[in-house]
Amino acid sequence: MQREEKQLELTLEALISQVADLKNSLVSFIYKLENEYDRLTWPSVLDSFALLSGQLNTLNKVLKHEKTPLLRNQVIIPLVLSPDRDEEIMRQTEGRVPVFSHEVVPDHLRTKPDPEVEEQEKQLITDAARISPDVAQKQIQSLNKMCSNLLEKISKEERESESGGLRQNKQTFNPADTNALVAAVAFGKGLSNRRPPGSGASVQSAQPGAGAIIAGASGMQQVPMSGAPAQQQPMLAGVQMAQAGQPGKMPSGIKTNIKSASMHPYQR
Repeated sequence: MQREEKQLELTLEALISQVADLKNSLVSFIYKLENEYDRLTWPSVLDSFALLSGQLNTLNKVLKHEKTPLLRNQVIIPLVLSPDRDEEIMRQTEGRVPVFSHEVVPDHLRTKPDPEVEEQEKQLITDAARISPDVAQKQIQSLNKMCSNLLEKISKEERESESGGLRQNKQTFNPADTNALVAAVAFGKGLSNRRPPGSGASVQSAQPGAGAIIAGASGMQQVPMSGAPAQQQPMLAGVQMAQAGQPGKMPSGIKTNIKSASMHPYQR
């Protein structure tokens, strides 16, 4: 009897140690999910799952070990039930169970699942036993095919969404060239002050020609005409302004225009 009690005590200590390690791993993983989700990577998640899976396998090995007594044969009977707050239970359960009353005892001291869950589990086991190995293999292959098609569709949608995002985010212009063009148009930044060859001469030569045309027009108006004495003054003033630049000398363009005006066939 003492040997069985000693073996049971050692088994409980091993189980408590394994459960404590599993609890710490779960707490760490939940903390990562709640506080480090923005920088959490998939390999890190897989490592956490692998750690939890290994600890669960170790716990199952301890439970299935040949030296482990059958815990289902052990009956736990609560000795004291109280609706008052129990600080010792709070400390042992890390604040999860404040009281040990008749409401929480059926849940915390349960050694078997709920009757509904147990009935569903039995029904699943019975249905699985009725399926032959060939039918089970066909169902497995069909399920694998469906999963493969689903994964392929998901991968295709991901590739299309990534390519669409790249097309939308692709830049079709050079910001530096655009800024340089706007600065050149608005402020003349980067433009050269040098004029192309021949531009200055063309501008200078255009001015005497314009003056000659104006002077010629004014010279044509100098021909005596009856009934328009008042219109000769502005045109004569234009000739005087043209001659004011070079006093005592009439520009050659003006002379030519006056001469051509005097020889006009319609003037007699």
